[in-house]
Amino acid sequence: MLRSINQAVVIFGASGDLTYRKLLPALFDLYSQSALPENFVILGVARSPMTRAAFCDKMKEGIEMFSNLAKKYESLIEPFLSRVDYLSIDTFNKAEYGKLRQKLIEIDHAFHTDGNYLFYLATPPNMYEIIAFNLQAVDLHREETGRYFRRIIVEKPFGYDLASALDLNNKLHAVFSEQQIYRIDHYLGKETVQNILVFRFSNGLFEPIWNRNFIHHVEITAAETLGIGNRGRYYEQAGAIRDMLQNHLMHLLALVAMEPPVLFEAQALQNEMVKVLQALRPLDKESIESNIIRGQYTGARTNRGFLAAYREEKDVAPDSNTETFVAMKVFIDNWRWADVPFYIRTGKRLPSQLTEVIIHLKATPQSLFKGQCSGPSCNKIILRIQPEEGIGMQFGLKSPGSGYNVKQVQMDFKYSELANVYIPSAYERLL
Repeated sequence: MLRSINQAVVIFGASGDLTYRKLLPALFDLYSQSALPENFVILGVARSPMTRAAFCDKMKEGIEMFSNLAKKYESLIEPFLSRVDYLSIDTFNKAEYGKLRQKLIEIDHAFHTDGNYLFYLATPPNMYEIIAFNLQAVDLHREETGRYFRRIIVEKPFGYDLASALDLNNKLHAVFSEQQIYRIDHYLGKETVQNILVFRFSNGLFEPIWNRNFIHHVEITAAETLGIGNRGRYYEQAGAIRDMLQNHLMHLLALVAMEPPVLFEAQALQNEMVKVLQALRPLDKESIESNIIRGQYTGARTNRGFLAAYREEKDVAPDSNTETFVAMKVFIDNWRWADVPFYIRTGKRLPSQLTEVIIHLKATPQSLFKGQCSGPSCNKIILRIQPEEGIGMQFGLKSPGSGYNVKQVQMDFKYSELANVYIPSAYERLL
């Protein structure tokens, strides 16, 4: 891998679960492959009072549990942690950001990070504009081309609705230029998600049938077996629609349904994805009632013991109507997809853990053989995003022996079966 430019990575909300489970393990994996800059520091920033030693102990635990390469490169954990620091400030308080500026100046002098700062906001969304304006107050937002850069990364949910999303976008633009802002969706870093584009546009085998003439319907599923854990306060504000459907699954929908871009570059890809979203058929009151289902998990006794209902989870209102499951049928009103239904569903505390896209092809016009499958689910193209990343196809073949009995078979490709090929995590790839 190519090394990036010397820099300090500043993670706001560093005492939280995202840093512990995802960000630091991903950064360690990059470090173990010599993909981080020669001179780098990771500075955790949060309100939680904590010493640097305590923070590093916690991050070491997270790396050992969640890193892909911790066992292979165990000897590198301590050298990596020597580049990790922690600063406790009240991130709401503008006056506290002088401490952050001074800390970064000290880091520049000690580690030669050259004034290059990447700010990762692993915080609740209501903190985004507060942190941005507070960084501006101490001049940590300003960059000089050719001398040093300043970047800011935010994740979903980006606003609560259209009006708040536009408002947040305007407020970030009041501080940072567009090229300084990275709005990321970690689903787009998954191997199979990125492979959708290659699968579609590098093979003459599939693209000719990727339309309403051959496809009966499309399923996009993201199912989780876990509940919300300790995220009750956040989930009460988001629900399954804002947490998963309007970002992760809509991105998947756009990748599956988009037209080929004229060039394989960011703006061209974005343009084609936007066209798909613009072509979504609007939902009126009648179609909402017939095409959308919302649900909420209840308590249950399982082989894992008793699992609490959503309304019994920490920080959840006892009369909450927040959905933990949503399923909807949508249509894309353009020439390629006219009248092809897309079924999108996501939920927590479901029987199995999987994320996948299934393309259901139309049935043959006539059944000629004994045992031949009939209906739109006989031939499928399956794009598995997790847990076992890969691609599968289902079709009919003649059973061995006399006669022409047909049996449904499946042909699978799994990334895990590729020898000596390392598959990075989504956060590792995006970082």
